[in-house]
Amino acid sequence: MKLLIKNARVITPYEILNDKSIIVENGKIVDITSDEVEPKNFLEFIDAKSNYLSPGFIDIHNHGNSGYDFMDANFDAFDEISKFHLKNGVTSYLLTTITSKHEDLINVLNAGSEYIDSDMRYSNMVGIYLEGPYFSKEKKGAQPEKYLKNPTIEEIDEFIKASNNRLKVVSIAPEMENSFGAIRYLKDKGIKVALGHTNSTFDIARKAIDSGASIATHLYNGMRSFSHREPGIIGACLTDERVKCELIADMIHIHKAALKLAIDVKGSDSIILISDAMMAAGKADGMYKLGGQDVTVKEGKAILNDGTIAGSTLTLDRAVFNLVHHVGIKLSDAVRMASLSAAKAIGIDDKKGSIEIGKDADMIKFDENLKILNTIVNGEVRYYREI
Repeated sequence: MKLLIKNARVITPYEILNDKSIIVENGKIVDITSDEVEPKNFLEFIDAKSNYLSPGFIDIHNHGNSGYDFMDANFDAFDEISKFHLKNGVTSYLLTTITSKHEDLINVLNAGSEYIDSDMRYSNMVGIYLEGPYFSKEKKGAQPEKYLKNPTIEEIDEFIKASNNRLKVVSIAPEMENSFGAIRYLKDKGIKVALGHTNSTFDIARKAIDSGASIATHLYNGMRSFSHREPGIIGACLTDERVKCELIADMIHIHKAALKLAIDVKGSDSIILISDAMMAAGKADGMYKLGGQDVTVKEGKAILNDGTIAGSTLTLDRAVFNLVHHVGIKLSDAVRMASLSAAKAIGIDDKKGSIEIGKDADMIKFDENLKILNTIVNGEVRYYREI
């Protein structure tokens, strides 16, 4: 398969290159050139018409969309979630769980592993993010309290085996009993550890980072509040260069000043835009479920019956738009947070996350308003926006 994309404004990791052509062969980017290239030599040709071409977005933390939840644990649900991702520019993502009973987690890990090994037709599931059950009750957010527990190496081994070694991230509250041993064990297994849904102090958080934790699960949300005398886990994650911080930029979860603060402190290399979307993303306001709990969505905001925010209805293209248009972040930096920063956080940046020769041809074309026009996965155009 040979694909040519001409007349593109290409967003690279460092700059935006005008009037470039991208040549793709066998699913890989083989050239980025200003030379005149003849379309007749290619099986497929896209005239970008001076629209932007960026790396595909990578959503490492999302629970579902379009009426489906990953905890449904079946291929039809995964396909529909993956298909919806394409229209929002997401070319790779992690299946993200929610705190549930042990058997349900084993079931979804098995199903996710089988799906990853299948012939995926839409956006690519590239691994699994275990969000829970190792969280504190004080900062559980929308995580079902009855299933919260302390981590054990034995159960973690069961989860790794059930996932067929597809676990990419495990989120843990570091104040939980046995957490430091679990963090070290996961790090030794090559699995990234995130800190989340935690009432951790600054000192405990630093100890967890020293033990190997490297990601902050949706920074600010589900965390001990920051104080100038006890900066807590937020202060630890913001001031430690070893930690990359997830942000939900839906303008609901986080005030724009707090978004800008985190970005200014960490830099675009260490901020990961996530959707944290639940099944209502892409659907109308109404009643939905998350982790077996009733969720009401009104004006795009998802809440439990007690008023707790329950995930989001955000998509990553809107997250990038919000940073650019509401927070004042440069487009190239916002794109980086939705692509290369995410790829680096989960260790797939050797293949994905940027438009560079030799990398997977996962790319998106969009206009000035961040409207996704084409989505390309493994060198194959899998989404065309209907005009």
